Amino acid sequence: MKEKLRNSTLAGGGAYVDKTYCTSSYLAFRFIEDDSKNFYKGLTHENIKPLPDSEKILVHNSEDIGQEISRQIDGFRDLKKGVLLSGGMDSAIVASYLSGSDAYTFRFMGGSFQGEELARAEYYAKIYGLRLHYVDISWETVTNYLDTVMKAKGAPVHSIEPQIYQAALQAKSDGVEIMFSGASSDLIFGGMDKLLSRNWDFDSFMNRYIFTKPEEVLNEPESMQYLFEHYRLDDNKIDFLAFLNEISLTELLTSYATTFKTAGLLYCDPYVVLKPSEPLDLTRIRNGESKYLIRKLFRMRYPDIQVPEKIPMPRPVDIYFKDWNGPSRKEFKADLNMKNFTGNQKWQIYCLERFMNLYE
Repeated sequence: MKEKLRNSTLAGGGAYVDKTYCTSSYLAFRFIEDDSKNFYKGLTHENIKPLPDSEKILVHNSEDIGQEISRQIDGFRDLKKGVLLSGGMDSAIVASYLSGSDAYTFRFMGGSFQGEELARAEYYAKIYGLRLHYVDISWETVTNYLDTVMKAKGAPVHSIEPQIYQAALQAKSDGVEIMFSGASSDLIFGGMDKLLSRNWDFDSFMNRYIFTKPEEVLNEPESMQYLFEHYRLDDNKIDFLAFLNEISLTELLTSYATTFKTAGLLYCDPYVVLKPSEPLDLTRIRNGESKYLIRKLFRMRYPDIQVPEKIPMPRPVDIYFKDWNGPSRKEFKADLNMKNFTGNQKWQIYCLERFMNLYE
């Protein structure tokens, strides 16, 4: 503990101020991994950890997954329900157990962005009698909500959080009391096919996983290797499955649950309490059948259409930051060439700078 708290200032209540750590952690992982450290005095953040495996519900097959989704939804029978509905199979499956509920689909640039996904969401809603609402997102609406979600979280945020907040507010105005999503399915049922593509050695996985390398952006970066060390195996290997099930799932849960809480809505992801009874069949996944249990369940719920391939939640960050010149604060390296960064990395850099500007 002493090692982890070096260069930190006690801020009261057991929390420490360590902006150097926090800036690097956010860039590397998209969240502040250490709950005890914060950017500024008076700020706190709370990560939402997944259930221990011993407390999760074992599912043996696709039918079990469907039964558990239905059972969880039935537990909220007296509440008005909504669902975040994309064109992918995870949310479509959840939506299929929510007949008569309200569904919310993100629409960018008047529908000119990812039009095929919008068409699938419309199809899902029609099949199961959902009231489909579009949540129209633009750069202006994202920035309108960005400061609110950052202040509530006590940290910079993932690029999906402002748009989730907008959807939550829209749903709340429609009388929705609890929102559902299928966000965790990729991590639990083998949808992260690129990260599951091989048995990684330690250094390769660390370099592949880090979202934005702090040393490429910051004047005073701090190594985040300590977190990967918790998962180191013999022969320079790493337990990448455990890393995804713990670290990645924490980042995802915190993003969604904190945002809905900020909007004053209950939130449920029915996949997140489930665990396959058998280890993931990595050979099957690596041969092109990611999320094989979820694929079968989708075919059961939507027998008349093809299974859609993995689609990340839409957010046109490449378009948003096409002409952005980069950060100007002293924490960042001067004259960064923004052409060397992806749209998602530019979002992180922009969001980190904007967050620090809120408090300094």
